[in-house]
Amino acid sequence: MPVALQVARHASEHPRRIAVRAPGGDLSYAGLASRMEAAAGALRGRGIGHGALAALSLADPADLLVAVLAADLAGATPLICDPTWDPVRRERIMEAVPADVDIEIPLVHERIMAAAPEGIQTPQARDPVRRGRIVEAVPADVDIEIPLVRERITVVAPDGIRTPPARGPGRHERIVAGEPVSVPVPVASPSDRAWACFSSGSTGRPRAVARTRASWTGSFPHLSALAGIGPGDVVLVPGPLTSSLYGFAAVHALAVGATAVVPGRWSTVELAAHLDEATAIHVVPHRLPAVLDLLEERRGRLRTAVVGGAALGADARERAARAGIDVLAYYGATELSFVAADTDGQGLRPFPEVEIQVRAAPGQPFGEVWARSPWLAEGYLAGGTGPLRIDGDGWATVGDVAEPYRTGEVLRLRGRGDGAIQTGGATVVPEDVEEVLRKAPGVGDVVVVGSPHPGLGSVVTAIIEADGLRRPSRAALEEIARGGLDAAQRPRRWYTVRSLPRTPAGKPARGLLAARLAGGDPDIRRLT
Repeated sequence: MPVALQVARHASEHPRRIAVRAPGGDLSYAGLASRMEAAAGALRGRGIGHGALAALSLADPADLLVAVLAADLAGATPLICDPTWDPVRRERIMEAVPADVDIEIPLVHERIMAAAPEGIQTPQARDPVRRGRIVEAVPADVDIEIPLVRERITVVAPDGIRTPPARGPGRHERIVAGEPVSVPVPVASPSDRAWACFSSGSTGRPRAVARTRASWTGSFPHLSALAGIGPGDVVLVPGPLTSSLYGFAAVHALAVGATAVVPGRWSTVELAAHLDEATAIHVVPHRLPAVLDLLEERRGRLRTAVVGGAALGADARERAARAGIDVLAYYGATELSFVAADTDGQGLRPFPEVEIQVRAAPGQPFGEVWARSPWLAEGYLAGGTGPLRIDGDGWATVGDVAEPYRTGEVLRLRGRGDGAIQTGGATVVPEDVEEVLRKAPGVGDVVVVGSPHPGLGSVVTAIIEADGLRRPSRAALEEIARGGLDAAQRPRRWYTVRSLPRTPAGKPARGLLAARLAGGDPDIRRLT
């Protein structure tokens, strides 16, 4: 079933329930459904329907969710674009992935109609001093100086849509403003493309990944059961919805009838403001400690943390347990969706309806993780290329590395295959080194990459995120490395940077950082 129809059902059953809490204010399910229907009517009026690709570049998360649902209701495929792209980069990306329509401003907005535009005043009382004198002489029971009645009308934004590239910048197709109208419900097929977004992984190079309706929404019931998220929940999604992790989280919350709190970015200030009411949260691993730090200062309602991305440390899970928070950690990728989940801290096991293989070459200690499930992406749009490979039997991989695996066992990931470092005949998995170095005092985060070496091929290089006042010494870092790493794993080169570059999902952009290091970026300083 299209998510738009699920939202419409919630609006019918619980119209006043808050659906979206965004920087611009709250939106009830009735309000969300009204905007969704109006926006869908605007799209269909321009011939944007089944099979069309709608590129959405909207900074406000509520506007983005309205547009996503409108595309879903109209039968089109929403392509989530990053509104922070500069014009040159955006043009280059969209040339590679041509869309049928670009939406860069909200499709609908609210116009305030005042019943009494000038309020009610005594005619002689225009001047405040004179008015005060008059009212003192003639005391009234009530003063009315603002409208007694206001009516909110949802209208289709007149400049909400344009067709690229023929119209050119600033020449938008006009849509007549009017009352929201219901639109025909499309015939939805599980094989329809229902979602497309850009995946940068650890390299920072965007590529558009397409998901069918079956692969996109079919896993919702499993996530609901594992995380315990339902209609009564307030789900905090503290990151950009352009990330597949956060976008999926927000749409899932609306599909089950929960309240989706979508600040649109990571902000500790906004996080603190929303933690009092949130009952569930979606985060990447390195953000969970900040959530737990804030909860130590206050009492909240948070009971569930859904953590996706890199490996989650045992200490973070233990802290969450002490705070009364259940943690659902999962491994996956934009192209693979869910692959494995850890519900109790005992390790990753296959997500429901997922099969796993680890294929290792003879004599190699690690192999590539392959998955087969209903949740796999269809592929990349417009013939794009990326790490996704699919064999003839329906198994897919993005090159992640793990130890040998047998059915029924725990999946032991060892990192991203394209990040493995070959040094002097040994294979070093960066995540193994990073896990040890993160424990050093003064280390905010760390990225390990390979640097070219004439004799060894590559040497292990660590880039430490730390500010100048608490920057750890090289001697202290090397001592920790000797205590927790084999000789081949220990970094030979050390650098510091005040802030690591990150992907929209919040993960360190390993490839971008390696490129900056190779290019002699002055902000990356050698630690001696």
